[in-house]
Amino acid sequence: MLPPRLLWRDPRPIPRLDPQNPVTVIVRDPAFYEPRDDDDCTVFSYACLSHEQSYRRGACGDGPHLIALECTVHGLESMWPQPNMMLFPEGFTPPLSAEQLAEVQAVWEEAL
Repeated sequence: MLPPRLLWRDPRPIPRLDPQNPVTVIVRDPAFYEPRDDDDCTVFSYACLSHEQSYRRGACGDGPHLIALECTVHGLESMWPQPNMMLFPEGFTPPLSAEQLAEVQAVWEEAL
C-alpha cells in the first residue's frame, strides 16, 4: 500500500523535466481523484500548482514547480509511480519501503 500523499523529485544533478528549476511531481494525494480500472479517460496534461496554470517544461513561471496530472474529465488525479521514477526511487517523499517498491515493480512487470 502506497502512502496517501506521495511526491517525487528527480534527484539527478540536472533534472530532465526542467534543467533550470526544481520540479516536484505529486504522485498521490488524498484530495485528488483516484483512478479506477473502468475509467476510460484519454486526455491528460500536467498542471503546475505553484504557478496555477498548465505546466510546459519551464514555460509556466520562474522558480520551483509543483506539478500534478490533470484529467479533462476528473480534474487533478493521482497516478501510479512511473518507470522513470522507479529508476530513481530516492526521489520519493516520503521514502518508499522495500515492500512498497516491490509492489510497484510487480505491477509494472504485470502490465508488460
